[in-house]
Amino acid sequence: QVHVVETGGGLVQAGGSLKLSCATSGRTSANFAMGWFRQRPGKVREFIAAITRSGDNAHYADSVKGRFTVSRDNARNTVYLQMSNLTSEDTALYYCAADDMDGLAGPYDYWGQGTQVTVSS
Repeated sequence: QVHVVETGGGLVQAGGSLKLSCATSGRTSANFAMGWFRQRPGKVREFIAAITRSGDNAHYADSVKGRFTVSRDNARNTVYLQMSNLTSEDTALYYCAADDMDGLAGPYDYWGQGTQVTVSS
């Protein structure tokens, strides 16, 4: 059984940066394309970024393009989401997801429980 776990959330000031991590168990993350999503208060969950198994290709939502970077270290079984220039609009529960197929569009087969990011203004 595959489990996905996100870490690294917390409280950060507006304009600051934060780096989230995501790891899988049961099967290593190198087996999956990975995605990041978030759910802001009162909003539906939305796509943020995705990265292929090799890390050679990535895709971003327009709302985070240029501020967020997705990367991965398959040797460490970890996928990252580097977030910069954060605003209060980035306050959300951030989810990591794993896709058995290698691509950038999902659908995603396994989901984590989320890690909270709160940006104070």
